[in-house]
Parts: sequence; structure tokens; C-alpha cells
Amino acid sequence: NVNPSKNAVLGKFYNASESQDTVFADVAPLLTSLLDGYNVCIMAYGQTGSGKTYTMLGPQLEENFAFSTEDESELGIIPRATQKVFRLLVSILSRSRSYWVEVSVVEVYNNEIFDLLAKDSCGRVFGIKRDVVTTREGKSDVPLLTYETVENISEFLHLVNKGLQLRVRHPTLVHAHSSRSHLVVTLTITTIVSGDNFASSPAQFETTEKLKQIKTRLQLVDLAGSECVGMSGVTGAALRETSFINRSLSALADVLGAIAEQRSHVPYRNSKLTHLLQDAIGGDAKLLVMLCISPDQKYLAESMQSLGFGTRARQVQRGQVKKKNLPVLSKAK
Repeated sequence: NVNPSKNAVLGKFYNASESQDTVFADVAPLLTSLLDGYNVCIMAYGQTGSGKTYTMLGPQLEENFAFSTEDESELGIIPRATQKVFRLLVSILSRSRSYWVEVSVVEVYNNEIFDLLAKDSCGRVFGIKRDVVTTREGKSDVPLLTYETVENISEFLHLVNKGLQLRVRHPTLVHAHSSRSHLVVTLTITTIVSGDNFASSPAQFETTEKLKQIKTRLQLVDLAGSECVGMSGVTGAALRETSFINRSLSALADVLGAIAEQRSHVPYRNSKLTHLLQDAIGGDAKLLVMLCISPDQKYLAESMQSLGFGTRARQVQRGQVKKKNLPVLSKAK
């Protein structure tokens, strides 16, 4: 975990009796960094069935795989973090700057990126394949990706639920509803800084002079589970999915290892997952990794592998990151 105020590497453990409220209380302070101009990424890593989706989303409705908001105490990091961001924006930015928030929902499945908010000619949502590229500025970008403007948590939850219904799942011996893709939910906050006037939308900004546009991103990632074929019992297409999942997670570990060792080359492009998350896990971004570990003795080998990944993540030491030109908002609660 990354200490948002000191850039120091920390670690904290939660047992099975800890509430979602307790977990998020430790996550919440990191979100203030978004208003200070930093990109932030929060991801859950662990074996299949270890509780990543519950940690990130909360309980899901079995009939359509949307996450339930009936019991707010059970909500996971994704809805809680978004709600916290909206509260921060309203309390801190609304009086001094103009801003808007956009959301995208993608899954990385078999090393391909699918836009889960894309619509057909009739307005129906369906997944469409996209590609990730590196811009001239060295940033990752997904051309034609669907971004929907949201004004509150309800609109956000509605969009994410649409995307979740398209996410690929397949039953295994370990998990009856195993996610076979990495889910990446991104909130892009565009802030307009001006001494006199403020734009209220991207269109207005294009015709307004002497305004500075600054974008920060919160990327919330529910990774597919690392998987031992002997345990999961998958065959055929599911076996191919497992191969892609494990390779992409290995690529993610390699990227974190390269950053930790301060190598001149970081292999972001070895996987669509790491290429997509390049700006969230490198540069001046702040990354928090939630490890989900099964307490069952029979999964000891998988648990040790997950802890090994966590060890690599803990070894990443950030230098003094470069803040974007936004006023300090350290008093935000």
C-alpha cells in the first residue's frame, strides 16, 4: 500500500471479521490525492474465489450479476470510492473551480480490451473490442473508448451495473461464478482552472480562452483470479482463459518488479492489461494493492503466490512525485 502523504510503502492486514467500512476507512485518504492532481489506482489481487469482487464491489445479485445497493454496509471499494470523490468535488471544487466527471468500464479478456459501455445503432449496450496505444506524450490511450458523463453516484452505479452484466464469467471447481476477465472502472475528473470564468462542459471549454484543463484519473480494478488448473478443473475454452489470465498477472508482476528495481525499461506493452494501466501504476500515479487471501489450507500454494505478488508491490518506492498545477487541498476530509 502507498501512504498518500509520505509516499512510503505500508502494509495492513484484515481478518475475515473486518467490515467493508473498516477497510474503506484506510483507503479513503488516498482519494484526496485526485484533487491534488495525481492519478490514483486501487486494485484487488488474489486467487479465484478469494473475495476480490466482493472487496471491490460488494455482494452481487446472482440473477444478473449487478452489484446490490440494498445493504450499504456491504458495499465495496468501487462504489464507496466514487461516492467519496463526488463528496470531495462538491465540498472542495464547486465554489472555486469548474469540473465534470466521466466514467468508462472495460474488461481485459484473453488479452483483448472490450468497451462495456459501447452501444449499437439501437442504443443497446454491448461489448466492443478496442485497442490501447501510446501517445506522443508517452501516455496510454484507448481510441474510441466510451466515456459517459455522470453527475452523482446513482448515475455511476447504473452504468457500472450495465457493464457488469456483460463481463465474462465461467464456473470452475473453485468458484461457481468465476470472473474470467480483469474489470477496469475509470473515473476521469476534468478540472478547469481560471481566475475569472469557468467552463461547465468540454464543449464550452473548447470555445473559452485563458482556461487551463487538468485531468486526473481514478482507476478501480477487479483483477481476474490467479488460477491453478489442477484446483479449478477447467478445460477447453476456460483453460485458454486461465492461460491468458495467468500470463497477464505475471506481466503485471514483472512491471512492478521493473519499477521497484528502477530499471530503465518497464515492460508495459507485454500485456494489454499493463499497457492499459500504464499511467495508473507508473509515473506520478499512486497505487494501492488489496491482496485477497483464502484462509483454506488447501489453497496454501496459491496464497503464497499472492503474497509474493504483494511483496513485489511493497518494494515499489516512489521518488518525489510531480504534482500537477492545482492548489493544495490537504484539508479535504
